[in-house]
Amino acid sequence: MIKALLISVWFLLHPVHVTLTSIDFVPDPGNFNVFVRMYFDDFLTDSKQTGNIVSGADFSAGTSASREAMEKYLNGKLIIMVNEKKLTGTLREMTVTDNEISMNLEYNGGKKPKTVIVKNLIMTGLYADQSNMVIVKVNDFEEGVKLTSDITEQTFNIK
Repeated sequence: MIKALLISVWFLLHPVHVTLTSIDFVPDPGNFNVFVRMYFDDFLTDSKQTGNIVSGADFSAGTSASREAMEKYLNGKLIIMVNEKKLTGTLREMTVTDNEISMNLEYNGGKKPKTVIVKNLIMTGLYADQSNMVIVKVNDFEEGVKLTSDITEQTFNIK
């Protein structure tokens, strides 16, 4: 009985390791608007493992160094390929609120997407229980998946 109670309490106190990524195709001019949200403290821990030396205060202030570090981090951890061509994202907006960091990026390319491959490596080397929720929307096609530390990639076949 006590063991079950302790396990239940541990699950309540254990932090959630999750990110949200939304990828929306904009037909004219043929770009993808990408929204990413994650826990800020987890991001800082993960980004330090990849050599980031920018402080949390810099990210909160939105300094140019923090914007460059975030863009580099996301282009290395969130790989988007359209019709077998890797796209590169440009950070448009970044905000930190209540231990969450939210970003809007723009990925150029892919005027007529037939396949979209998403590889999400955000925090997958940090937490075994990491869940990266991904939603892809292209015209009338919309599909969501949960990527994990074990399953980091999904191919979306656009009809």
